[in-house]
Amino acid sequence: MKTKIIAMYLPQFHEIPENNEFWGEGFTDWVTVKKAKSLYEGHDQPKVPLDNNYYDLSKKENVKWQTELAKKYGVYGFGIYHYWFNSDKNILTKPAQIILDNKDIDINYFYIWDNGNWARSWSNIPGNDWAPFFEGDKEKTHKGKAVLIPYILGTETDWARHFNYLLPYFNDCRHIKINNRPVFGIYNYSKELEPMMDCWDSLAKKYGFDGIHFIFHHVFDFHIPKSYHQYFYEPLHCSWRNRFSIRKIAYKAMQIAGMKFLEIYSYDGVWRNILRSAKNAKSKNISLGAFVAYDDTPRRGTRGKLIKGATPSKFHKYMSRLIKISQAQNKEYIFLTAWNEWGEGAFLEPDMSNKYDYLNALKSALEENG
Repeated sequence: MKTKIIAMYLPQFHEIPENNEFWGEGFTDWVTVKKAKSLYEGHDQPKVPLDNNYYDLSKKENVKWQTELAKKYGVYGFGIYHYWFNSDKNILTKPAQIILDNKDIDINYFYIWDNGNWARSWSNIPGNDWAPFFEGDKEKTHKGKAVLIPYILGTETDWARHFNYLLPYFNDCRHIKINNRPVFGIYNYSKELEPMMDCWDSLAKKYGFDGIHFIFHHVFDFHIPKSYHQYFYEPLHCSWRNRFSIRKIAYKAMQIAGMKFLEIYSYDGVWRNILRSAKNAKSKNISLGAFVAYDDTPRRGTRGKLIKGATPSKFHKYMSRLIKISQAQNKEYIFLTAWNEWGEGAFLEPDMSNKYDYLNALKSALEENG
């Protein structure tokens, strides 16, 4: 089976009222990216998009440029992050809405629901804790409530409202489907989701589908829930260190002691873990995951994580090996972190340092594997 690349897609690069309220007028993730600092000699920060293309994803021409570029270099589709917190709050919707409304934008896609609280990243509140971190600006940015927007799963009425919002996307011919089931990703699995999944499966059948094909992150000690036509893929954070490594124990001890430090991992080491895990992931329900590079210091400062040693040639080598494994296991998709996670240093889009080299590396890896 020919491998298809699904690149994770961040819709954060346009203004919304919530970001203006929380972080200041005009905030998008570009603010975080621009304020990044080099934390040691040779640290390539801040990242700068090629030709200073700090695009606005509320504009069709920018979304269309992204999709055309992605298709040209072999990306099959986007996994677009979906920020439905509750029935009263659904944000960062503009890029997906532009795709839905403009049939001339040629890209396959599906949603990945980031189902958790939107919290300040320096808090200890569980759940999704994304938030920008400006080094040296702690007192200014840390004030206010810890949970910015609460995640509320709700009841069957809320589930139906959420499903009805998504239905136009599910009906779109570009929306990825497996066996007449629209694909829908969920970032955080819990048993509390299963009644909602039952509800959605029934609603999907009512509208002519054969159910919903749910996809979850695969993490350590993950208990696979009852069958909902799901795939599971192993995200980056499961592969950058072993559960019982000395390095992990040392980092944990420093965290407990309240020390401020930067976690640094080896690009080659992380990829070795990914490839090792991929070879053992023989279940048909587990799709494989990959990454371009990683450096979340623009968001986390000196409390961030960085994978050191990334180059386009290494990315090409490791992606080619992963594609071979995926094809040998007869698996259709590889989930790639990411298309445009600039705040985490995980992006395929061209920048001033590497130009189109990572895109060319991906295209070459796909071409040499047929």
